[in-house]
Amino acid sequence: MPGGRHVAAVTDAHFDVAAGECLALIGESGCGKSVLASALLGLLPANARTAGEARLGDLDLLCADERTLARRVRGRRIGLIPQSPAAHLTPVRTIRSQLEETIRELTGVRGRGALRAAAESAAGRAAFPLDHLDRHPHQLSGGLAQRAATALALVGDAPLLLADEPTTGLDRDLVDRTVDELRRHVDSPDGTGDSGRALLMITHDLAAAERIADRIAVMYAGRIVEIADATAFFGSPGPRHPYSRGLLQALPDRAFTPVPGLPPELGDLPGGCAFAPRCDRVTDSCAVLPPLAQAVACHHPLTGHGPEKPRPAAPAPEDIRA
Repeated sequence: MPGGRHVAAVTDAHFDVAAGECLALIGESGCGKSVLASALLGLLPANARTAGEARLGDLDLLCADERTLARRVRGRRIGLIPQSPAAHLTPVRTIRSQLEETIRELTGVRGRGALRAAAESAAGRAAFPLDHLDRHPHQLSGGLAQRAATALALVGDAPLLLADEPTTGLDRDLVDRTVDELRRHVDSPDGTGDSGRALLMITHDLAAAERIADRIAVMYAGRIVEIADATAFFGSPGPRHPYSRGLLQALPDRAFTPVPGLPPELGDLPGGCAFAPRCDRVTDSCAVLPPLAQAVACHHPLTGHGPEKPRPAAPAPEDIRA
């Protein structure tokens, strides 16, 4: 950053996504969700630095060069539904031509008639209206651009699909249809979950996450603070991290109570738990950064739905990896 400053946009993100599984990554804007997705595809700005491993099979995505990412990964092994689809669509070409080009490159379909039919089939999967295929991106609404980007991402049937806010600009019916189509991409036709495909969905839409996800990962201030089974997260016993519980309680169909305060700046994080200034369970032990232990990074994790008082903090283990 200017002045020689460094910002840790994502730190110690430890998780996996299995074939046949959808992991939904949730959290407030600016917490690092989209940066994480960009890192997996090698799309970070030139001044960004990465460390660690991000393995897709035997390939470490963080070490892969641009040629490998461009020719073997993007579209083929990882499909992307971008957060800002209008910025990813080629402005001087119609949606049909972009779909046909993608289909030709990723599937090997040839011939004018076959490409036309395949493009219309791909558009149908994303509920993109066929009478809009010959329009340019600037002639589309935000929701239609989102559906066009979804159609493009699904073309290659990639083993891993990264969906960054795939329901932005869609009404509720289209949200449900879109997430159901993404779920079908993950599931095998016989329902056994052996399709070999997985989905990492970044979203603010908790209703969509509840509808589609097998597991939930909650990110706060650049760190994953909780990973939980989706059924337990949205039902009983509920989230264990106070921030995760606050996200659910902010929903209109729940308590409709916002999480107090504002998230910290990533360039000025506190030394301990970043959520401590907003947490009603804070104690002196929160001055120490909590590790992600037993799938929750909190010195005073919640249990069940009742109000619990913070328990005395145990000494933090020296090194815990989840």
